[in-house]
Amino acid sequence: MKISVVSPLYNELNNIDEFYSRTVNTLEQITETFELILINDGSTDNTLEHISNIAENDDRVKIIDLSRNFGKEIALTAGLDFSSGEIVIVIDADLQEPPELIAKLIKKWQEGFDVVYAIRKKRGREPLVKKVLAYMFYRIMKKISRTEIPVDTGDYRLMSRQAVNALICFREQHRFMKGLFSCIGFRQTGIYYEREGRHGGKSNINLLKLWNLAIDGITSFSFAPLQFASFSGLTIAVISVTYALFMFLKTIIFGNPVPGYPSLIVAITFLGGIQLLSLGIIGEYIARIYMESKNRPLYFVKDLKGFNKDSLNKGQAKGTRYF
Repeated sequence: MKISVVSPLYNELNNIDEFYSRTVNTLEQITETFELILINDGSTDNTLEHISNIAENDDRVKIIDLSRNFGKEIALTAGLDFSSGEIVIVIDADLQEPPELIAKLIKKWQEGFDVVYAIRKKRGREPLVKKVLAYMFYRIMKKISRTEIPVDTGDYRLMSRQAVNALICFREQHRFMKGLFSCIGFRQTGIYYEREGRHGGKSNINLLKLWNLAIDGITSFSFAPLQFASFSGLTIAVISVTYALFMFLKTIIFGNPVPGYPSLIVAITFLGGIQLLSLGIIGEYIARIYMESKNRPLYFVKDLKGFNKDSLNKGQAKGTRYF
């Protein structure tokens, strides 16, 4: 049984040594055949140099050096593209997800599951605002998405080779991996764990990036925003017709007094806000159609280390993968 562990890295210099040590120690207790695929997603610190030194002393460590920072979702896709294990495990290098949980993931896989995801019982040392927003987002997605996306789950999971082969068929530009993991189907289950705080350094994810990721997730797996715009327009139209009939009857019975200026301004600004909101929602979907129509490569690989380039699949040398 060969295991591939895929981990995207962006300025994770403070966590690499501990992550490598704990992950390799865990894998060595499970199998003698494994690979640790580290994707350098355009790091600006010495992350690449440090993992290169590790790879020189351990041929089980393989490096994908991307040409620039493409974002975690695409970096993760690159790692999956180049993985070759019978099972593939996705994990972050900040050690918020304990590598020791891999043994439990594999145990569930041995029971016949193709995807085993880790469910957070606690989110560790994170700002309260982030915890609240994450809690709300997962539950909103569960309500509006046509794909069943497990709540309180991150990218940490195990996938069979069959599941990975299905997943890498998705090549959209705006990627919400948590949704894609669920979209492929197959037999899936989850196990609970307590998320720890970051081992070192600061998180590279801020509220703006979380907002953009949430927008990608919602627009990729739900038409609810468009339906909301339509429902809002219909509701306002019904209210307007009702109000018009009311004013018509009131004028016949009581005459036509001069309407109030404040109510007029409120009505105009309210309708203007709804129109701009609707246009913005439509614009988000159109922008994604525009980006997908360009059919650009997802990423470019600057260098590979630890891989036998002659043995790579032909599909990894064309289309959206370059080196």
